[in-house]
Amino acid sequence: MTHYEKTWDFSLRIQTCGRDELGADEYHHPYEPTPYSVLERLADSGLIGNGDVVLDYGCGKGRTGFFLSYRRSAKTIGIEYDERIYGSALENQKTARTKVDFVLTRAEEYEVPPEVNRCYFFNPFSVEILQKVMARILESWYDCPREVFLLFYYPADEYISYLMTVDALEFYDEIECDDLFAGNDPRERILIFQLPDYEV
Repeated sequence: MTHYEKTWDFSLRIQTCGRDELGADEYHHPYEPTPYSVLERLADSGLIGNGDVVLDYGCGKGRTGFFLSYRRSAKTIGIEYDERIYGSALENQKTARTKVDFVLTRAEEYEVPPEVNRCYFFNPFSVEILQKVMARILESWYDCPREVFLLFYYPADEYISYLMTVDALEFYDEIECDDLFAGNDPRERILIFQLPDYEV
């Protein structure tokens, strides 16, 4: 845990640092927050603004939502299945400088609101769950056509292989993050896919 991470937590008046594996299983990955340096790069990309609604899948203690709400004035919704970690997110809500709407539910069961136009993932669950989540996102998109961006930080190979098979999805861009960390890890990036608004 770096001083930089602690400093941002302190500034946002939240506690999100550290890794937590207690709720992990073969389908749900351990809690690990997105590094603030990556969130800064995402915030500076121009992809998220104050008119956007961001849905954070596997939100954990809420770091991504609180940060994007603070830096970009976006409305954010966090989905979390682990009741204990969800409780930590609610505790953060009491002291945080900004507001996030948290929902305790399984991602594959959540009906995506029509106002959501950004979806964020940091490998929160297995590709089997991702497939069911994508079905929910597509259902919302078909019901209410709009441009939707899907943002995948540190994408697993299984995620990429699956996403390339989804006909409606278009690869849009990527945000390089490998220079932020030692080792030149090729997975240090945010892959961006788009569901276009064909009515525009």
